Amino acid sequence: MSKINKLFSVRKLYNTQMTDELFVKAMAENCRYHYRHCKEYRDILDSFDFTPDQIKTMDDLAKLPFIPTLYFKKHRLLSMPEKRMIVKVSSSGTGGVKSFVGFNVGTLWRAFKMVKRVAKYHKLWSARLTRYVIFGYRPRRENSLGAAKTAYGFTFFAPAASRIYALEWKNGEYSLDLDNIKSKLIKYSKGKMPVRTMGFPAYTYFLLRQMKEEGLSVKLPKGSLICLGGGWKQFYAEKVEKEDFYKLAYEVLGVDDKHIIEFFGAVEHPILYTDCRSHHFHVPAYGRVIIRDVDTLEPVPNGTPGLVNLLTPIFGSMPMLSILTDDIGILHDEPCECGETSPHLEILGRMGIKDIITCAQGAEELLNQFTGGNT
Repeated sequence: MSKINKLFSVRKLYNTQMTDELFVKAMAENCRYHYRHCKEYRDILDSFDFTPDQIKTMDDLAKLPFIPTLYFKKHRLLSMPEKRMIVKVSSSGTGGVKSFVGFNVGTLWRAFKMVKRVAKYHKLWSARLTRYVIFGYRPRRENSLGAAKTAYGFTFFAPAASRIYALEWKNGEYSLDLDNIKSKLIKYSKGKMPVRTMGFPAYTYFLLRQMKEEGLSVKLPKGSLICLGGGWKQFYAEKVEKEDFYKLAYEVLGVDDKHIIEFFGAVEHPILYTDCRSHHFHVPAYGRVIIRDVDTLEPVPNGTPGLVNLLTPIFGSMPMLSILTDDIGILHDEPCECGETSPHLEILGRMGIKDIITCAQGAEELLNQFTGGNT
C-alpha cells in the first residue's frame, strides 16, 4: 500500500501526533509523483532549488514551495489528462475568477474515506428521514461550483425527505429567496421530521436576523442541526461572533450550540475541518497547517496570527500539496475541553490578494515568478 493510501486509511481522525512520520512520507511520495508528471510544477520546484527528496521531516514541509490559491485561478497545473478527472469543480470566484480543480478516481476514494470517518466521529449519519434546507445553490448541470456539490453531497448523511435551496436559478441567474426558506422552516417546525440546514453562514445569519426583527420564532423538531460551510465570502463585514450567532439561532429556531456544526475547507484543499463540541477546528490526520508571517511568509509559532498554509497529499490529479490561502488564522495547541490533542485552527478573517501583495513584497515576488509578472 502506498504511504498516501495508508495515511487515508488511518482510523483515528485527529491522531496527528502519531501520524507525523507517515504524513511526511506521504507528502514526499505525492511530491515525487507530481514532480515527474507535471512539468509546470517541476519548473516551480526547480526555481526554488527544491526536490522531493528533501522532504524527510515535518520541518522540511515548511520549506516545500507553497502555491497561492490565486495561481490556480489563473493557471491549471495538471498531473494527468483532464479526461481522467471524473469530477471537476470550481471555487466560488468571489472576485470573478475561479479555480479549476479536477478529481481522479484515487483522489475521490481517499476523500470518500475521510468524509465517512468525519461523519461517523461527528455523528452526522442518521437513518431518519430528514428535511434539508440549503443556504446555497440549487444544483444545475452547468454549475461546477464546489460549494454547490459539497452542499448537495451533505444531504446524503441522512435520507432526504425534501431539499430546498436559498439560491434558485431564475431568468438566467441565481437569486436569493429567503422568504421561501422562512415559510418552509415555519412549516417544518410543526412536523416531526428533523431539519438540517447547510450552507453559507452569511445567508443563514441574514434569515435568522430577519425572523427576529419580524418577531418570528419557532422550535425545530428534535434532532435538527444547523450546519455552516463556505465562509462569509464577500460578507465578512457582516460577520458576527460565534456566540452571538449561537444565541440568535436558539432564539429563532430553538437550536442550541451543541447542534450547530461548522466546516472549513477550500476547493483547492478538500480536507474537512469540522468544529468539535467546543467549536474548534482540530487539524485532522490527513492534513497539516502552517501559519506564515504576512510580511516575510516565514512560519510563525503557534498562537501567532498569519496567512493560512494548508498541506495534504490527497490529490493524484493536480499538485496541490501545499497551498497558501488568503485566510488569516491562528493555530492553537492549548488543551481543548473536547479531549482532542490535535492543534486547532482559528480563522480570523480574509485578505484579498491585493492586500497581501501590498503588505508582503515576498508574496508579490513569488506570484510574479509563477505568473510572469501578470498578477
